Amino acid sequence: MLNEKLLMNLLDSWDKPVVFVDTNHVIRYMNLPAKKHYAKWGDVLGKSIFECHNEKSCHTIKDICNRFNEGEMEVMITDSAKHRVYMRAVRDENNELLGYYERYEAPVKK
Repeated sequence: MLNEKLLMNLLDSWDKPVVFVDTNHVIRYMNLPAKKHYAKWGDVLGKSIFECHNEKSCHTIKDICNRFNEGEMEVMITDSAKHRVYMRAVRDENNELLGYYERYEAPVKK
């Protein structure tokens, strides 16, 4: 069984940002790459994700969360030459939604 410290070290060792947001849309965790990536916004842990986004993005987040509540697991939100960004649901063993996170991956080579 992983303890919290080991899990945090594991996520911090990943080179892509990870931002976990609970079902109340409060930012609960950021790995080290996320803290660096979003440093210009200051300390956002414990704040609403909606405080960090414009109106259009807030609307997108709410729409995706509705899709998560209907059972969807992952939605792509950005597909650019720099990267692809997804929002992914986090569920417990009973398939209850616990929150969501952003996931980054390399762009598709064309």
